[in-house]
Amino acid sequence: MMVDEERALRAHQERFGPHEQVFTAPARVNLIGEHTDYTGGLVMPMAIEFLTTAVLSSRQDGRAVFYSENYGEEVSIDLDSLERTPRGHWSDYPVGVVWVLKQQGVSLSGFSMTLWGDVPLGAGLSSSASVQVATALALLKHAGMMLPLEQLANVCRRAENEYVGAKTGIMDQFVVAGGVAHRAMLLDCRSMQFELLPLPEDVRVVICNSMVKHQLANGEYGDRRDEVEAGQAVLQRERPQIKLLRDATLADLDACADKMTAASLARCRHIVTENARVLEAREALLQSDMVRFGKLMVAAHASFRDDFGASCDEVDSLVEIALQQPGCYGSRITGGGFGGCTVNLVRADMTEEFVGHLRSRYLAATGIAADCFVCAPSDGALALMAAKDGLK
Repeated sequence: MMVDEERALRAHQERFGPHEQVFTAPARVNLIGEHTDYTGGLVMPMAIEFLTTAVLSSRQDGRAVFYSENYGEEVSIDLDSLERTPRGHWSDYPVGVVWVLKQQGVSLSGFSMTLWGDVPLGAGLSSSASVQVATALALLKHAGMMLPLEQLANVCRRAENEYVGAKTGIMDQFVVAGGVAHRAMLLDCRSMQFELLPLPEDVRVVICNSMVKHQLANGEYGDRRDEVEAGQAVLQRERPQIKLLRDATLADLDACADKMTAASLARCRHIVTENARVLEAREALLQSDMVRFGKLMVAAHASFRDDFGASCDEVDSLVEIALQQPGCYGSRITGGGFGGCTVNLVRADMTEEFVGHLRSRYLAATGIAADCFVCAPSDGALALMAAKDGLK
């Protein structure tokens, strides 16, 4: 049993008594393919070993009680009278899952749930999807149900979009639920088809946290999505064969440039070129060509910074320092933007040196001590559940 689970079980026992269900869900990092998912595009994420644990037991008063061991707070709601009332609070994420399940006709009786996780918050590693997927699995088991991967991911996406109000796509929830150890996932966010791709054994994924936190439910992230959707609407109107931005080419964008704002044109250009980079990155992985993959990451960061306008000085500094280090194939921002983490591909035998130099030089440049994590692709929540069931 993981230490993460032990703490959650102990906290639940002390507060609510014996447990009935325990589910865990990982975090994720996206290697390449940023802000493409909500326009039916291509992404290449992987699940990583940070975890959220949800522990559940029944109660008889018709209430849903959530306790966060991370925040030391409890929230109680009446299941029969639950409406969409987000509070801008950690509880919106699990409560949003309850709201969506009830909207879909799932009958839920009263329960107590303890949540505990070690996913860094506001770092672009999808702590919210980790909470949502762990919560959804526990609640579905409580209701005597199970959903396939795509439907499970969609429940959690709806919770984030429709209850919390964050305009994210399906990528986070899909890979958090469906990731597979030792593999990156190439996900087509239109068809929901995916391919599992191996990372070379002599490469490590290093995540570096700029320590600049972002919040996706409001602010500039939502503005960027609005700009993308405005540009997409122009393309759909002027080019009827274009159903989603995924279908557009740079030639289509150029032809419609005078009919959209400069901001929409730039945001859409990032997404069109990013989809092409994801496909090229797939070929690079299949050929174990990390030099090529790294160059694509660098190009992706430049596009995210310049066309999408969603990086920040601290993250740009992390990328610049990383690319100066021996053994670093590539570096880019990962996540929604405006802070958070970089993802770096590094030669395995130079990882320790890379992390040491990056942290010291970033501290000297910014006065900020960055957290760095060496990660490998891990199992998603469904695989973790299957492995646990197999041990019983």
